[in-house]
Amino acid sequence: QVQLVESGGGLVQAGGSLRLSCVASGRTFSSSHMGWFRQAPGKEREFVAAIRWSGGGPWYADSVKGRFTISTDNDKLTVYLEMNSLKPEDTAVYYCSAGRTPVLHNFWGQGTQVTVSS
Repeated sequence: QVQLVESGGGLVQAGGSLRLSCVASGRTFSSSHMGWFRQAPGKEREFVAAIRWSGGGPWYADSVKGRFTISTDNDKLTVYLEMNSLKPEDTAVYYCSAGRTPVLHNFWGQGTQVTVSS
């Protein structure tokens, strides 16, 4: 099992920035890829970004390319999501995830709320 704990969500105005953090613990060696997904009210969970612990990738959803940056600190077993130029449509619960491919993940954090006001 891999345990994931997110932090860093909050309320921000459109055009602002936030940085999400996710600390991984447990059998982290079983999951080569880390990622972020999000779920807005009334919508399905969607892929945002992913990266390999070894440095492969990253991969981004088209909707966040050029605005969001995913990175890792392997020593701290932490993955970050730097979000810039935030838009109201970025409002969602953001989930940290882990798995063996860029998109198919089977471990999830509890989620952190990001709200972007217009």
